[in-house]
Amino acid sequence: MLRIISSILEKKKKVAVGLMSGTSLDGIDAALVEIEGVDDETQVRLIEFESIPYQAEDRNRIIELCNPENSTVEKICQMNVELGEHFAEAALTVIEKAGMKPGQIDFISSHGQTIFHWPEKEATFQIGELAVIAARTGIVTVGDFRPNDMAHGGQGAPLVPFVDSLLFSDDQRNRVLMNIGGISNLTIVPKRGAHAVACTAFDIGPGNVLIDGVVRTVTKDRQSFDMDGLIAAKGQVDGRLLDELLQNDAFLARSPPKSTGREHYNDALLQKILTRADELDLPFDTLVTTVTHYTIKSIVRSIHTFVSPIIDVDEVIVSGGGVHNRSIMEGLQNELSCNVMKLDDLTFSSDAKEAIAFVVLANQFLHGKSNNLPSATGANRETIMGKLVLP
Repeated sequence: MLRIISSILEKKKKVAVGLMSGTSLDGIDAALVEIEGVDDETQVRLIEFESIPYQAEDRNRIIELCNPENSTVEKICQMNVELGEHFAEAALTVIEKAGMKPGQIDFISSHGQTIFHWPEKEATFQIGELAVIAARTGIVTVGDFRPNDMAHGGQGAPLVPFVDSLLFSDDQRNRVLMNIGGISNLTIVPKRGAHAVACTAFDIGPGNVLIDGVVRTVTKDRQSFDMDGLIAAKGQVDGRLLDELLQNDAFLARSPPKSTGREHYNDALLQKILTRADELDLPFDTLVTTVTHYTIKSIVRSIHTFVSPIIDVDEVIVSGGGVHNRSIMEGLQNELSCNVMKLDDLTFSSDAKEAIAFVVLANQFLHGKSNNLPSATGANRETIMGKLVLP
């Protein structure tokens, strides 16, 4: 085992695949990355990216697993193996797309698919069996990052802010790195040399998860999301429903560190929203617009409440599926006094960011370097997150 790891670490530049599947359950993102250095010397270059969508049946089965009332041990075990196969296929697909062979890849890093996150009990569960990924690809595989942070008193999330602090700090600008996936989260990245300001991060609340849920339910899976935010652009905000959503969401008011997922923004909440919309006799586009503004207002309030008292924000850099929703991006720019931009305008594809981030986390792990950010997760110490599987 030591010989295998040593042969990877001896290379100045390594080639790796990062795999990510988020709360939105759009599919599996696979980023083929060249990575060099470690810690503050880390440099990455995106070689190729592929996003493989889930079939509606698989997406619905995973959503079912996220609800303890519907889930069973048998179903979890089965999906754990099946997702391992899907993750392996995604890795092999992006490798082939780049014109490379599996033997040229140094390691794979997989976040897996979270089906339950329970920081109050120091517990979390991601599926997508690492042993299957390693066996099918023949490549060293790293994953299961969250538990070690939680074992040291952390939330096990968010994890990407560690990478944000390495790759996106700037000499002149105070930045907020905003990821809008199923759940929205942010990282405060103060300009270099800023005194008494730590890089920190937290989950905000809903991103696309409820918007997608409304669209899928009302269209009976004919549409899985609001393409480009066009439905939201047609409707009007219903102030009654929006106020109720914001006032009833206790998570928004909680102080960081905090993390969340489908345990809170789940099908039960979606059904309450749909029932209330029926009571208010809201048209489809008005409902989508209102739920979209729920996401926008949640983000804006969090920046005003938890970020602005710490630093003056110069720019907000957005990644994740939300960058493609024009209604969200325009809403953020209209309500924030700083510049709002896409990660694509600064560096690599915003769609690939989280998959790339897990390559960085695995690179730290393989070098025996810490890869959590206690100011973001609430852990009582820096630690090395991850587990290793050999092919």
